[in-house]
Amino acid sequence: MPTQVRIFAMPKSLGETLSGNTPTSIPRSLPERLNGNPSGPKSQARKPVATDMEASRQYKGVTFSGQDSLPKLPIPDLEHTCEKYLAALKPLQGPREHSDTKQAVQEFLKQDGPELNDKLQQYAVGKTSYIEQFWYDSYLNFDNPVVLNLNPFFLLEDDPTPARNNQVTRAASLVVSALEFVRAVRREELTPDTIKGKPLDMYQYSRLFGTARVPTENGCQIEQDPDSKHIVVLCHGQFYWFDVLDDDSDVIMSEKDVSINLQTIIDDASQTPIQEAAKGALGILSTENRKIWSGLRDLLTREEGSNNADCLGIVDSALFMLCLDYTEPNTAATLCQNMLCGTSQVEKGLQIGTCINRWYDKLQIIVCKNGSAGINFEHTGVDGHTVLRFASDIYTDTILRFARTINGGAPSLWATTSPDPSKRDPDSFGDVNTTPHKLEWDMLPEMSIAVRFAETRLADLIGQNEFECLDFNGYGKNFITAMGFSPDAFVQMAFQAAYYGLYGRIECTYEPAMTKVFLHGRTEAIRSVSEQSVHFVQTFWGDNPAESKVEALRKACQQHTSSTRDCAKAEGCDRHLYALFCVWQKSLDEQNGSLSSTGYSSPVESGSDRDLSSPVGSPGNDSVLSTEGEARNRERGDSTGSRFRDTQPVPSLFADSGWDKLNTTILSTSNCGNPSLRHFGFGPTSGDGLGIGYIIKDDVISVCVSSKHRQTKRFVDTLESYLLEIRRILRITNRQSMSMKQTRAREVDPSKAKTPKGLKARGRMITGTEVIRNMTKSSVGTRSPTEESLAMSEDDELGGYGFFDAGMLLQALKARGEGFDNGEAKASEKARRRDVGKKLRLVDY
Repeated sequence: MPTQVRIFAMPKSLGETLSGNTPTSIPRSLPERLNGNPSGPKSQARKPVATDMEASRQYKGVTFSGQDSLPKLPIPDLEHTCEKYLAALKPLQGPREHSDTKQAVQEFLKQDGPELNDKLQQYAVGKTSYIEQFWYDSYLNFDNPVVLNLNPFFLLEDDPTPARNNQVTRAASLVVSALEFVRAVRREELTPDTIKGKPLDMYQYSRLFGTARVPTENGCQIEQDPDSKHIVVLCHGQFYWFDVLDDDSDVIMSEKDVSINLQTIIDDASQTPIQEAAKGALGILSTENRKIWSGLRDLLTREEGSNNADCLGIVDSALFMLCLDYTEPNTAATLCQNMLCGTSQVEKGLQIGTCINRWYDKLQIIVCKNGSAGINFEHTGVDGHTVLRFASDIYTDTILRFARTINGGAPSLWATTSPDPSKRDPDSFGDVNTTPHKLEWDMLPEMSIAVRFAETRLADLIGQNEFECLDFNGYGKNFITAMGFSPDAFVQMAFQAAYYGLYGRIECTYEPAMTKVFLHGRTEAIRSVSEQSVHFVQTFWGDNPAESKVEALRKACQQHTSSTRDCAKAEGCDRHLYALFCVWQKSLDEQNGSLSSTGYSSPVESGSDRDLSSPVGSPGNDSVLSTEGEARNRERGDSTGSRFRDTQPVPSLFADSGWDKLNTTILSTSNCGNPSLRHFGFGPTSGDGLGIGYIIKDDVISVCVSSKHRQTKRFVDTLESYLLEIRRILRITNRQSMSMKQTRAREVDPSKAKTPKGLKARGRMITGTEVIRNMTKSSVGTRSPTEESLAMSEDDELGGYGFFDAGMLLQALKARGEGFDNGEAKASEKARRRDVGKKLRLVDY
């Protein structure tokens, strides 16, 4: 008997939608129901995502109320962009190499640059954003697997109520909160994001749910069902679905109802031995090379009357995936790996790890058996900032909803909430099915082989990567800001210093800056390496005075903060130059008639080992098209000009080695988080690179580092050593500055002071000089708090240390700081530190 399915409307590809020359306006709302009849049967006709003009007419709520005031992303001045480009490359190049790059840039400004910039200006007319189409293309034309290459993850903090940290309760709670978020987006009741009172672009939220990345022969496309009402649950690699929303996007299941469904699914999935289930775990195919996955999808649907087309439709159109894992990772590193790529565990020749329990083409909520939960998301249409809002809101809502069971007056995140499903007439739900259904795939012999090969390839990929986490609780944002530094700049310099301390060299580093202050804004690339940062790491690792190190750090952080501000205003160099590169490539395609009909450039050949830039970073730029339209890959260090100059000259800037260097990211970093997250991360973006996701909390810095076995643990240890050492240095300099500074009142010379009269004349005046003189005469007695605070601690004379000392010093630094950090003290110190009164921490005020 065929599996019962719902028919959904499939939109056009994102490329087709964006290529339309509609007037520049704001896509602000989800499209209307099909045929204007929410309760009627769904049409099988494909329906595009709402155009800008349609969305403008449909606007009703507050979510997109700020869109009209958002400016378009500006195209920077070409000369200014080139100056930024040279400044970013200078600290990464030697004198001769930089001289060559300067010459290439000057030639570019005289020849190809102005013409390409004019073409870009013309192209941008009528477009919402000059970079948007190129940005989507860079992701959708990427042929290598998205797992470990494109999709980032968030690891949520545990539920603060321990009793609710079991799998079914946690998963059901997160699902109900996620559905309320979906409802708020669809009803346009989600409060807009703002920064310093300015509204941010909210368009990405309309791309978050009911969306899938679907592979085709000509690259992937984004498909979306704007009326999706169901979720898909993965358990032991098997697929289940049930409806959760009605036609008005109201939630039709209580948390208890969802819990019952999930427990039913777990019980059903466990009846099939995991080894048998693994043989038909089709989710593993979403980890394949995109062209291979496209061919397999065609194979799945080629037989008439097959269930597979309907099953694929249900999966693609689901609001999101819920992955219920049967494992219980017990360390931060294994938890992060599980959220990013799953685990690889082979028994009797079969893969039974959690890597078979994923569908990477969609937004996934992942819940382990012990209740640990995270989010893995498809990155094409949404950035980390958008998914962070989703993650933090659903985490907060799970807590508030539980609080309302205790106190009905507890607040809510949402302007309105769904009516209580238990008090509604079931007929009001419309055409829905809340009973779980298991999808039954027709497993062809070719598909069984494909699952096997996809699994072994993924197991190789997982084995090639490693993960380490640092939960540094020595200090966090409070201490850093108290010392007068920007927290993000401070941590960025920590990465620079740790890498230099381990390898003795500077490498290309990338950090994204959000540009959502502009219409459909995404990100700009912050180039963390500067001449000031190079000077700092060299000063820090040298035998220099503490004051010199702190001063160098301050200047490096100021430069990074300045660069961040520029990038947030879209005044960086990366996006502009990448757009010019795409314009040149597009014109080359048009000359040779190789532009695909969908509007995407020709994809890279299958099986390429093309490096990907950051999942939160710049698109990959290491592939150009020959004059015959053939996509070819460059090896590292191979200039584009050497290969194509004879047939079609490459603009000098893109042919220069500096372009390759700036787009080969070794330290790919991103700061994305808040107290709802425990960790955040992504895979390395190059074979010899590190992927560094970090969260700066009030008193903790959480870092997740991934690499292809590049001494990841040693890098984390070096980073921890640096953070401890820089705290020690800052304390030294802070004490010294405090000892030299006095309040204006203490600057008064007592000998010149007026003789007090009346009540003020009573008593004997005590001077600090007298106290200190008396203390030096006596070998016993207490020390004044002032003197004790100014006294040098026993580790203040550590001095400078060499490039390779960080690992050896780690334990010593931790041991020496342990007593201070944990509130412990020597017996002699305890004797003079009596528990009288409440000790105030000035940093808290």
